[in-house]
Amino acid sequence: MNMDSEETNTIIYDPEKIEKKWQKRWADNKIFEVKIDSKKKKFYCLEMYPYPSSTLHIGHLRNYSIGDCFARYKRMTGYNVLYPMGYDSFGLPAENAAIQHGIDPEKWTNDNIAKIKSQQKRIGLSYDWKREIYSHDENYYKWNQWIFLKIFEKGLAYRRRAYVNWCNSCKTVLANEQVINGVCWRCSTPIIQKFLDQWFFKIRNYADELLYKLNELDWPEKVKIMQRNWIGRSEGTEIEFEILDTKEKIRIFTTRADTLYGCTFMVFAPEHPLVEEWVKNTEYEEPFKKFYEETMREEKFKRTSLTVEKKGMFIGKYAVNPINNEKIPVYVGNFVIYEYGAGAIMAVPAHDQRDFEFAKKFGIPIKVVIQPFNYDLNEEKMSRAYEGDGYLINSKEFNQIENRKAIELISEKLEKMGKGKKVINYKLRDWLISRQRYWGTPIPIIYCEKCGIVPVPYEDLPVKLPKDIKFTGSGNPLETSEQFIKCKCPKCGRNARRETDTMDTFVDSSWYFFRFCDPKNKNEIFDPKIIEYFMPVNQYIGGIEHAILHLLYARFFTKILRDLGLHKYDEPFMKLVTQGMVNKEHPFCEHCNKFLHFGEFKDGKCLSCNNLYVMKSAKMSKSLGNVVDPMVLIKKYGADTARFFILYWANPSKEMEWSDKGVESIWKYINKIFTLLLEKPSQFHDNQNIDDQFIQFHLHKTIRDVSNNIDNLQLRDAANLLIQFIDEFRNYSAGSVNKIIYNECIEKITLLLAPFVPHLCEEVWERTGHSGFISLEKWPEYNAQYINDDIEYKWNLLQDLINDIKKILKIIKIEKIKKIKIIVAKEWKFSLFDLISNELQSGTQQKDLMKRIMQTEFRQFGKTVNSIVSKIKKNPRILPPVKLKHDDEFNFYNLIKDRISNKFIADVEILKEKDVSDKKADLAIPGKPVILIE
Repeated sequence: MNMDSEETNTIIYDPEKIEKKWQKRWADNKIFEVKIDSKKKKFYCLEMYPYPSSTLHIGHLRNYSIGDCFARYKRMTGYNVLYPMGYDSFGLPAENAAIQHGIDPEKWTNDNIAKIKSQQKRIGLSYDWKREIYSHDENYYKWNQWIFLKIFEKGLAYRRRAYVNWCNSCKTVLANEQVINGVCWRCSTPIIQKFLDQWFFKIRNYADELLYKLNELDWPEKVKIMQRNWIGRSEGTEIEFEILDTKEKIRIFTTRADTLYGCTFMVFAPEHPLVEEWVKNTEYEEPFKKFYEETMREEKFKRTSLTVEKKGMFIGKYAVNPINNEKIPVYVGNFVIYEYGAGAIMAVPAHDQRDFEFAKKFGIPIKVVIQPFNYDLNEEKMSRAYEGDGYLINSKEFNQIENRKAIELISEKLEKMGKGKKVINYKLRDWLISRQRYWGTPIPIIYCEKCGIVPVPYEDLPVKLPKDIKFTGSGNPLETSEQFIKCKCPKCGRNARRETDTMDTFVDSSWYFFRFCDPKNKNEIFDPKIIEYFMPVNQYIGGIEHAILHLLYARFFTKILRDLGLHKYDEPFMKLVTQGMVNKEHPFCEHCNKFLHFGEFKDGKCLSCNNLYVMKSAKMSKSLGNVVDPMVLIKKYGADTARFFILYWANPSKEMEWSDKGVESIWKYINKIFTLLLEKPSQFHDNQNIDDQFIQFHLHKTIRDVSNNIDNLQLRDAANLLIQFIDEFRNYSAGSVNKIIYNECIEKITLLLAPFVPHLCEEVWERTGHSGFISLEKWPEYNAQYINDDIEYKWNLLQDLINDIKKILKIIKIEKIKKIKIIVAKEWKFSLFDLISNELQSGTQQKDLMKRIMQTEFRQFGKTVNSIVSKIKKNPRILPPVKLKHDDEFNFYNLIKDRISNKFIADVEILKEKDVSDKKADLAIPGKPVILIE
């Protein structure tokens, strides 16, 4: 597109005035509110449940622009569109504000919602605002508690002791994201792992369905891979190891039962509860405590990295290898985590690199049990573990058997011995939902000394958050409210204690999409009939950072609610798009190898090393100071410019590079579009000419291709096609136009642009004499008769001619030309092309083509025919896809003669080869005239 061309705007475009006008009209007329309509097919478009931060950032603008454009398009194509908005309003930031600044978290949250909602409305998003929900609404989190009780009744919610991140100074549990380099983010106290009673949901019970149903989803493959890896299904063997001098029998999981004869030690996670018992009152107790505290400071999942230093210690215990009854030592190691498997592993140092490094460090025997097919291993000379395939040795009756076959045989032997069995295992752990925080949904459980764990009766829901709490920064604020804690047991009426844990905020976002369908229902979580109409979500839009946990938990809740008989759907989101990051150039010091934060650079130099910095693309972030405030952008240029820039600059799934110049150019172009759509042409004609045919061809081709691109969420491609057509239309409207075709183009352009720049299009729609809202108009349909092969071929002939003239001018380097002669090939060449096409279509091989032609009347043109056939053999595309006759091509070039003349500011003459004596004319062929320039 040519965004920088000069054009005088006689019509003033005032985006703020126009946008506020139409936003008010939309709201006053409630045009985006949606109800069940059995006569219309529904479409549910949804962006991921956003946290109400105080202001929008560019990532929000991109997310919402994508969703709104698609929702508007679907609305115009006849769908009954559900497009709601709400706020994932529980969570840490509000509680932190209360601790640090003494602010009521509810007021802080409500203020944030008010700010972000006003910004969303200023963007002009077509949400059905009457469906607005937010997590901290008692009428919403009541149903969180209701779901919890239902899950508890099904035996899928349970309480057990588990390790958590614990800060001794703050006396509180921290989420993983609050642990920075092993210390508390708030007070920098080293974090320890502490065993606490916690609530869990049995998501592992749904692991297989969560895995296999991924195949039915139209999601990005990278997201499905991330989910598959997180679920981590593996087939293997559960093997029982007896710990000597104890009554314990530990069942571990392995996929490599073939290596069992090579197991020379066991390793337990230091946080395994049995280990503390085993070392108590022994010489290992104090060294273990030291090792435990050191290990617990390490980031939990980094411990499993292959590159992490292997640390550990012997704890004085021995186990029995069940396959050969050998006594093997028991160690603890930093690379084993309690949450994985049994919190213990069988170690086979010859055939596992991690075990090999540990064995070398602690002098533990290494025993080869798998020999490669093409060479022999020697334990004493091994520099690393052999993890490939081979045949078994040192494995008694299984010697010489290929190791993959041995897995099956050894597993069968263990099963017969009662020491193991084949099982399916998952990396996926049950979902720990307990949070020792105030600002979340209270878990509806009561503890009674007589009755034990007692669920809150349904009629007593919601269990409301109390107001008489103290935010001290230490411990769980809920525990400061005696009014909340003290209660009566619903079963026996005795004094009891209420659960003070609140639910993980992922619970809030795991079913909200159902509530949007029926948000005001106070009697039930939702009406199944309403869900049957609106669910599932047809298009879900959000960031890749939520590709695992949020999507996994939402899928789990969908299956839970299905199994409760509340709906019939297996999956919540049929299509998913994860929008790319927004990047912006930022100073980067190559010498220091880092992006420079504010205050670290000045006058083109890095202040640390005094070297010149370069500009490199970086993700927008507050820490770097390279963020762009979308509201500043909207105030300066208007919402439509901001939206169109976001949508035009990159397709939704791609990363987007911010450009200040790009925004400025889009602003200028939007102004030009506004003027173009409202200006009246200076000349009209009645009869249709070739220019009218071309503009109709472009219009209907654009309607077809833009529709296809939006359907596939290729919004950048759709916007680019629109710009190309608008530029063609500008050229068309600069001359004499056919009034009917001109008006059709104005109308269709406005309709096609409406999902991208809705305010501008509403204004144009009204000013051009239409009634109602363009947002509710029908999407244009293309007419295939205007996109026929004949007109497309003629258009390509025109473009090829223009390009060929440009190439010639570039070669001969003439600044000003007087005349362009276009010489159309002789009639017999058109007949020859017909013959060649027919021969090739009938199966004649190219090598036999010349022989067949020489048997016809074209033999008399032998030399020229041979030259033409040689060219066709090298490039079959020379043959035109449409067969124009000689006179048709000649007449066509005469029709476009004025176009060429105006384009190159020169006289144009259309000639026939037979009337030209210049030998160069002999080179003319059908579809490729000779061009002579004077």
